[in-house]
Amino acid sequence: MKHLTPGRYATVVLLLLLLLALAVVLGVALGPSRLGLSEVAAALAGRGEGAATDIVWGIRLPRVALAGLVGACLSLAGVVFQALLRNPLADPFILGVSGGAALGGIAMLSLGGLLGLGYAAVPPAAFVGAMVATGLLYLVAGVGARVSAANLLLTGVVFNAFASAAIVFLASAAGLTEGARIFLWLVGNLSAARIDVAPWLVVFLVLGAGAALTLSRSLNVLALGDEAAEQLGVPVALHQRILLLATSLMVGAAVSVAGLVGFVGLIIPHLLRLIVGPDHRLLVPAAALGGAAFLIVCDTAARTLLGGRELPVGAITAIVGGPLFLVLLRRHHLRVLSG
Repeated sequence: MKHLTPGRYATVVLLLLLLLALAVVLGVALGPSRLGLSEVAAALAGRGEGAATDIVWGIRLPRVALAGLVGACLSLAGVVFQALLRNPLADPFILGVSGGAALGGIAMLSLGGLLGLGYAAVPPAAFVGAMVATGLLYLVAGVGARVSAANLLLTGVVFNAFASAAIVFLASAAGLTEGARIFLWLVGNLSAARIDVAPWLVVFLVLGAGAALTLSRSLNVLALGDEAAEQLGVPVALHQRILLLATSLMVGAAVSVAGLVGFVGLIIPHLLRLIVGPDHRLLVPAAALGGAAFLIVCDTAARTLLGGRELPVGAITAIVGGPLFLVLLRRHHLRVLSG
C-alpha cells in the first residue's frame, strides 16, 4: 500500500474534481437540442433566450445533477461492499438491496394504477423495498453477532433470486405500456427522474460518504480479515452494521431514482483501486468523484448518440463497463502472476 501523504491526497482529489468539472461541462453543453457554446454560456449566466434557458436549466442541469449523485452513490457503495466482503468483484447489487428496490418500484409500476397512484409513487416504493431487503439481510445474516461475508453473499443471492422471480411475474401480468416502463427501469434510465428527489440523494450520499470516511481505517484493517481486525482493536460487528446500513441507504436511494444501473459500482472502484491504491482514506472520496463523472458522461452519451431518441443509461454503462472491466481484470491477474 502506497504511503498516503497530504500532497498525494490533494493531487488525486484535485485531478478527479477537474475530471468531474469537465464531465459536467460536457453534460450541460451537449444534448439532442443543438445549442451553441455561446448560447449555453449565456443561459448559465442568466442572459440567454427563453428556449436555451429552459433547456439548460430545466433539462440538462437537473439530469447532470441526478446522474452525478446516482453515480457517486453506486460507486461509493461498491467500494464499501468490496471491503466488507473482501472481494474486489462485488458490486452494490450483490447483497440483494437493489433487488428489493427493483421489486418495490416495479410492484408500484405494475399495480399503482389499481391503487390510483402514478409514477411519482415509484421512487418511494423502491426505497421502501430496499429498506425491507436490508432488514431481511440483517435478520438472516445476523445482527447481534458478527456478520460473515459468506452469510451476506448467500443471503443476497437467495433474495435476488426471489426478487427476480417476483419481477418476472409482475412484468408478465402488466400491460404493454407498463411492461415498457418496467423494461426501461430494469435497464436503468434517468429520463423520467425528477429533480425534486435530488435533496434526498444528497442526504443519503452525505451519510454514506461520512460513514465510509470516518471508518476508512477500519475498512483498511477489515481487508486483513475479521479476526485480525478484532485483534487490532476494531469493533468489527458494530462497524459492519454501520457501513452496511449506510451503504444500503445509498443504493436504495440511487436505484429508486434511476433504476438498475449496472457496472458503476463494479468498474469505477476497481479502476481507481488500480490507479490510486487500496487505501480507503483516498479510495472513498476518489470513488465518489469518479463514479459521478462516469455516470454523467454515460448519461450524456445516452441523450446524444441517437439524436432525438434516447438510450437507457444502463445500456451505456454496460457497453462501456463490461469490456473495460474484462481488460482491467486481465491486467490485474497478469500483475498478480508476475508479482
